[in-house]
Amino acid sequence: MTGISEILVLILLITGILILPRMFKPAPKTSAKQSGPRSLGMKMRAGIVASILYPLICTLIMPPSQENIILLLSIGLLPVVVAWALTWILAGKKQ
Repeated sequence: MTGISEILVLILLITGILILPRMFKPAPKTSAKQSGPRSLGMKMRAGIVASILYPLICTLIMPPSQENIILLLSIGLLPVVVAWALTWILAGKKQ
């Protein structure tokens, strides 16, 4: 019986968090074509996809284990962190 009650509690929480606020407060209407300063360009989207795929591909090529975890981090994760740090620094310099 506890399994059913836990599922009902989860449904109640999801309903309370996601559905009820939309019912009581309608979303403000916006125009169909509105470009804000937060829109992502093609280069930024490609960078996000590459920063997700590169560590995954490195993990598939070189499976992580206790003896090569440092090598995996330095080859798979460090270049992504350095590339985003340089992007952040250069974006600040342009402004």
